Amino acid sequence: MSESAGNFFEDFRLGQVIRHATPRTVTTGDVALYNALFGSRFAVQSSDEFARQIGYPRAPVDDLLVFHVVFGKTVPDISLNAVANLGYADCRFLKPVYPGDTLTAQSEVIGLRENANKKTGIVYVRSRGLNQQGDTVLDYARWVMVRKRDESAAAPGNQVPELPKDVSAEALGAACPKIDAKAYDTVLAGSARRFDDYKAGEKIDHATGVTVEHAEHMLATRLYQNTARIHFDHYTESKGRFGQRLIYGGHAISLARALSFNGLANAFHIAAINGGRHVNPLFAGNTVFAWSQVLATAELPGRADVGALRLRTIATKDRPCGDFPAKNEGGEYDAAVILDLDYWVLLPR
Repeated sequence: MSESAGNFFEDFRLGQVIRHATPRTVTTGDVALYNALFGSRFAVQSSDEFARQIGYPRAPVDDLLVFHVVFGKTVPDISLNAVANLGYADCRFLKPVYPGDTLTAQSEVIGLRENANKKTGIVYVRSRGLNQQGDTVLDYARWVMVRKRDESAAAPGNQVPELPKDVSAEALGAACPKIDAKAYDTVLAGSARRFDDYKAGEKIDHATGVTVEHAEHMLATRLYQNTARIHFDHYTESKGRFGQRLIYGGHAISLARALSFNGLANAFHIAAINGGRHVNPLFAGNTVFAWSQVLATAELPGRADVGALRLRTIATKDRPCGDFPAKNEGGEYDAAVILDLDYWVLLPR
C-alpha cells in the first residue's frame, strides 16, 4: 500500500493505538489567520491585556483552533478516505493552550461497524491532544464513515462503543484558571450579560449570516494540516457523491461559534462538547446562520468566579434563524440545518 493512500475501513483494528504525525507549534500567526477566517471576537482570546486582568498569563488560543489542530493531526491516519465525519461525544478541554505550545495527537480505535452496503464502515476513535510536557489538553471521541478498499474484504470488527451522553458539570473548568470576575470588563467584552442573566430554555437568534468561499475553507483546513481529499480535490470530487468539494464540518462549528458572539459575548470558554452532528453538507457559496438555546445552567463545584451554560447551537445554510429552525413534529431536521451541537461554555459570575 502506498504510504499516501491512508487507511481504509478494513485496515483498522479494535484497540489499535495510533500516534499521529506531525508535531505542531501553535503561533500567534496561526491565531491571526484563524481570526481572519472566522472573525471571532471573544475578548479573552483577543487581548493579552484583557486576559491578564482576569487571571490568565496571556490570551489563550481559541478552544476550537486547538480542537481543529488536534483533529487535523488525526486525519491522515483516521479519515483520509472518509466519506463524512459523523459526530462527536465526550469532548473535554483539559488545559489551556498558549502561543508557543506544541501539540501532538494520538488515537485509539474503540469501535468498528460495517455498513449494509459493504462499501463503507463506521470507525469510532478516542483521540487525545497533548502539549510539549505530555499533558492532555483535549480528549474526545468521534465517529467517521470510511470507504473500504475492497468491498469483498471481511469487516475488521463489529462493536459500537457506549459513549457518555454528556459531560457532567462537575467535570468542567480544568482548562480555565480561577479568574477575577470583578475585573472582567463587560463593556470591553461587548455584553453586560453574565452567567446569572441566562435562564434554561432561553433561545437566542445570532442574527447575522456569513457566506463561505472556497478559498476560505481550503485555507482553514490547510491551517490545521487536515489532508482529507474531499475538501481539496475538485477533480475527483466533481465526479463523486456531491459533485463538488465538501467543506470540513469543523468549519461550520467555528462559524457558528463566531456568530454566537451576538447574544453570548461573555461565553469566553468552551469547556466541553457533549455531542454534535453534521446534519447536512455545507458547500462554498452557502451562507451560514445560527441560533442557540440554553439547555441548562450549572454552578461549578468550588468556583464562584464562573458558571456554565449548556448550549444547543443549530447552524443552517441559506436560511436565517429568526424562527429557530430545528426538527419538525415528525422528528426530522429542517432541510437547511447543517449542524446540531450540544456543548458547555463558561461565563463570569
